[in-house]
Amino acid sequence: MIPFEVSFPTYILFGTNTIDQLGEQAAKLGKKALLVTGGSSAKRTGLLDRVQTLLKQAGLDFVLFDKIEPNPRTTSVDAAAALAREHGCDFVLAVGGGSVMDASKAIAAAAVSGRPIYDYMRGNPKGTAKDLVPVQEALPLLTVPTVAATGSEANWTSVLTHWETHEKSSIIGPALYPKISILDPSLTYTVPANVTAEACADIFSHIFESYLISAEGTHVQDGISETLIRLLVTYSLVAIERPDDEEARSTLLWTSTLGISPFALAGRGAGMPLHGVEHPLSGHFDMAHGRGLAILSLPYFEQIILPERPERLARMGRNCFGLAIEDEQECARATIEAVRNWYEQMGITQRLSDFGVTREALPAMAEEAIRIGGRGLGYLPSSRNLNADDVVALYEACL
Repeated sequence: MIPFEVSFPTYILFGTNTIDQLGEQAAKLGKKALLVTGGSSAKRTGLLDRVQTLLKQAGLDFVLFDKIEPNPRTTSVDAAAALAREHGCDFVLAVGGGSVMDASKAIAAAAVSGRPIYDYMRGNPKGTAKDLVPVQEALPLLTVPTVAATGSEANWTSVLTHWETHEKSSIIGPALYPKISILDPSLTYTVPANVTAEACADIFSHIFESYLISAEGTHVQDGISETLIRLLVTYSLVAIERPDDEEARSTLLWTSTLGISPFALAGRGAGMPLHGVEHPLSGHFDMAHGRGLAILSLPYFEQIILPERPERLARMGRNCFGLAIEDEQECARATIEAVRNWYEQMGITQRLSDFGVTREALPAMAEEAIRIGGRGLGYLPSSRNLNADDVVALYEACL
């Protein structure tokens, strides 16, 4: 296990009907909120009206920004940050899925600094991210996740797309940790089956990417990760079949939070290379991030992990998918098929070509994946270092 430091400063309230404590908790952060949400879901379900009522009952003022899109864009972040400054908002309240929470983190930072959020992103031509990241100052943030997926409710990462160049990149910093997160599983009951499937694929990727390429001796982390994957596989199917199953939705929501937490990831000396490969896809073709990860993961297992770390694939198959195969190579291959079967049960069977991805687009996206995801290394660290040719090969296998 590699030495590590951990900070987990987010105060979490978890449980059905914890949304009722929103006003009380929000009052701890300020007097006037920038209320950030997406364009339709929170309105359609009545959650937005409920949140506004709770804020008013607590005597809090708010300004609404309801234009956050999937794969949130820098233009929306900049517009919301300007609105927060104009109205003197002293904290940000995010109500929505990962896109809303990621955007809200960036809004909280830009509202304080007054700078375009693109200045913070790796890959911008001015190179300003080197000085601005990690982010040290931002407005306080309260998150209310409505989808179990990204784990953004308790981490310091924001992922944005600069639509003018289609660059998708992350921003990190201690100031981006939410101060408070209210995790109410009942708010996720209305998530459609296809979105639940994409969300679970994202959670799975958060866990398996570092698990499969981990340093030796990460026994505690391995045990946590394997338990989370087992639960994810089981309860994803329950939630798709019975969307309002409280046990399933509660399990998925807490799995999402823990899956990208230091409890599962710290000490491994491993990152998330497949996320670096996927980001150009959702950045250029606006596809759902979790679906892109699911499509890419099977070739990633076959081309990268199987030749390099078959014992880790086999261990995942035995401990997470219930395989009882002694031979490492055979079990590793069976694990890939077990994941493929799970995806099919969830309805994730698409190819990249179904989303308009063309062979001609692959080299440029691969170079972008290395440039941005590689963080200046010139490669993506995995079980071996991945170059642009490796990334092209992964894309080609998914067309």
